[in-house]
Amino acid sequence: MIDFYSWATPNGRKISIALEEMGLPYRLHKVDITKGEQFSPEFLALNPNNKIPVIQDQDGPDGQPITVFESGAILIYLAEKTGQFLPQDRRGRTLALQWLMFQMGGLGPMLGQTHHFLHFAPEKVPYGIERYKSETKRLYGVLNKRLGEAAFMAGDYSIADMAAYPWIAAHPRQEIDIGEFPNVARWLSAIGARPAVIKGIAVG
Repeated sequence: MIDFYSWATPNGRKISIALEEMGLPYRLHKVDITKGEQFSPEFLALNPNNKIPVIQDQDGPDGQPITVFESGAILIYLAEKTGQFLPQDRRGRTLALQWLMFQMGGLGPMLGQTHHFLHFAPEKVPYGIERYKSETKRLYGVLNKRLGEAAFMAGDYSIADMAAYPWIAAHPRQEIDIGEFPNVARWLSAIGARPAVIKGIAVG
C-alpha cells in the first residue's frame, strides 16, 4: 500500500495519474495547501521542503517503508517499482528521463510562474506577466515540435507525458491558445481520453 499525500494541483495530479496507470493500491491523504497544512510538523517530517506530493511506500525496495518527495523522483521510483512507463534499454530510458527533466526544470516552473503572475500576485506586474507568458509560449513551441516527430514525448507513452499533461491541461489559465500548437492539442486529447488519466485527474 502507498500512502499518497497531495492536493489537486498539477504536481499532485502527475502522481495520481501514475498510480492509476500503474494499478498501484494507494490511500490519499489530502494536504490543504490553501490552509498551510504543508507547513505542519507532521508534513515537514515527510518533506522538509514543505511541498506536495509525497508518497510513503509501505513495501519499499528492501521490504521496509520508504518516503519519496519531489514529483519527478516519485515518478521514477514508481516506474522502477512496477517496470512500467520507463524504457528498460539505456537509449529509451535516457530519452524518457530527458523529457521528464524538461518538464521538471522548465515546463512546470515556468508555467507555475505564469499562473502566479496572472492569477495570484497581489498586484499586476506587467514585466513578470510578459516574461513568463513569453517563456510559456516558447516551451509550448518546443513541445509542439517534439510531438510533431513522435506520438508521445519519449516516443511511447511514459512518465514524461504523465508529468507534463496536468500542466498543459491547464492551458486556459496560462492564456495559451492551444490551437496554435496542433501537435500538443492532439497529444492532449489522446492522453485526456485514457481511463486512468481521467480517474487520476479526479482524485482529491
